[in-house]
Amino acid sequence: MNGPHDLGGQMGFGPVAPEVAEPVFHADWERRALGVTLAAGALGAWTLDESRHARESLHPATYYAASYYEIWIRALEVLLERHGFVATEEIEGGRPLWPGVKPKQVLRPGDVPRVLARGGPCNRPVDAPPRFGTGDRVRTINEHPTGHTRLPRYARGKLGTIEAVREGFVFPDTNAHGKGENPEHVYTVCFDGHELWGRGGDPALTVSIDAWESYLEPA
Repeated sequence: MNGPHDLGGQMGFGPVAPEVAEPVFHADWERRALGVTLAAGALGAWTLDESRHARESLHPATYYAASYYEIWIRALEVLLERHGFVATEEIEGGRPLWPGVKPKQVLRPGDVPRVLARGGPCNRPVDAPPRFGTGDRVRTINEHPTGHTRLPRYARGKLGTIEAVREGFVFPDTNAHGKGENPEHVYTVCFDGHELWGRGGDPALTVSIDAWESYLEPA
């Protein structure tokens, strides 16, 4: 979807200004926000792609006014309510009012190091051979779905070259909506500045993105 998160090529937001010696957390509540989000994700009720879609589905006024971890927490509230763990009244009141859905699993304190070390690998085997090879010219599809997608808006309908053929990975467009992992081959695709930004683009600039196979068509 063309949500507030998809800012590549957008104007009017000012320059990116990295913070010098930026700390991992600016406040204690941010540390807790990360912990709560990871623990809630370990309940097994939603996928990584669904959690991303929850963030990008926030209202733009909410998204742009929020800090990084505020976005996480607001999206987590959506997920917890959607899956029956809490109700709106409980979030607003800050206290439980009735039993929620029983989770599939619970992350125990002693299991945290092992679970974090394992991570959440999304690479999967794909039966079919890759449709494209290194050096092939391809064009990205020009679609604007209402659901989740990892194809950035600025790179849709653009001509590029396959730089590398990657492994198969879970297809986020379906996995975010409970329609299965449906793994596909992923490719690193390179675009030049003129193709992405028009005649005013820097001809020496190149941008590479990782694109799932169904995002691509032969040029």
